[in-house]
Amino acid sequence: MKKKLIYGILLVVLLVGSYAAWQIFGPTVSAPQSKYFYIKTGSSYNDIRQSLIDEKIIRNTTFFDLISKQLKYHTKVKAGRYQVKKGSSILSLLRMLRSGAQAPVNLVINKLRLQEDLAKKIASNFECDSASVMNVLTDAETLKKYDVNNNTLMTIVIPNTYSMLWNSAPKKIIDKLYSEKEKFWNAERLAKAKALNLTPQQVYSMASIVEEETNKEQDKGKIASVYINRMNTGMRLQADPTVKFAMKDFGLKRILFKHLNYDSPFNTYQNAGLPPGPICTPSTKTIEAVLNAPQTNYIYFVARPDWSGLSNFSQSYTEHMVNAKSYQHFLDSVKIK
Repeated sequence: MKKKLIYGILLVVLLVGSYAAWQIFGPTVSAPQSKYFYIKTGSSYNDIRQSLIDEKIIRNTTFFDLISKQLKYHTKVKAGRYQVKKGSSILSLLRMLRSGAQAPVNLVINKLRLQEDLAKKIASNFECDSASVMNVLTDAETLKKYDVNNNTLMTIVIPNTYSMLWNSAPKKIIDKLYSEKEKFWNAERLAKAKALNLTPQQVYSMASIVEEETNKEQDKGKIASVYINRMNTGMRLQADPTVKFAMKDFGLKRILFKHLNYDSPFNTYQNAGLPPGPICTPSTKTIEAVLNAPQTNYIYFVARPDWSGLSNFSQSYTEHMVNAKSYQHFLDSVKIK
């Protein structure tokens, strides 16, 4: 009788132990619907427990609390974005959270036009909101540190993919962008800019116009040569994209004479030289196209009267007007106003 009792107790102990081991070491963790588990800055241990339950990552907190206490996780809560894989154990989950082993965010920056666009882009990928990002972007100390002003600030943004932590502060994110910009402007590129009698910021601004003019790589260098030739001969750039930027009407498909008189320092029909800052964030390929622009005698260019996206280039105004009228007739024929 005693042996049966002892065996029974041992069996219960074995079963309880097996159950506990399964709950702690077994694949009992579920992946969150969004793939990642977010812990906001300032979250308490209780906040995390509740979030794990709400997102159905764990079924109960009994064993989570037990292991947390052993690992002293409740005193070492770390904010961040964590990739929780289906079938993980509670022990591995807690070790990841305790060590702060975050899944980095890949911030992909392509073409942006305004500081507000950059702020929204950052806010959509990181914990910070767009207002806090704008506070950094417009801060006098920030502008002084990067040697820019409100118009040239976007020249520190080199389109690329930036890997950072989700809870990075806005200042740290902008510092990362600036660091990449410093790497980009190496000795070779600086020498090419100097040969064009342009500063890196001016090259960037010219590239931003070229970026808005075409997405055809084979035309970018020639378009850059047109603007370089105009500057060297004292002509105004008369770049249509600067009118769109000045008006903040980026959906405008056809620039008419009435638009050319829009009063803005960015309107290169009204003002000589480059605009006071870039009108978008150009790709590195476009910046390279400006730096390596071929020597041409082109002064004018206009889109071809087809859907190719390419342009016709000319040296004389007479030839240009012929090309321009052909394009205008094409726009009329397809009813683009």
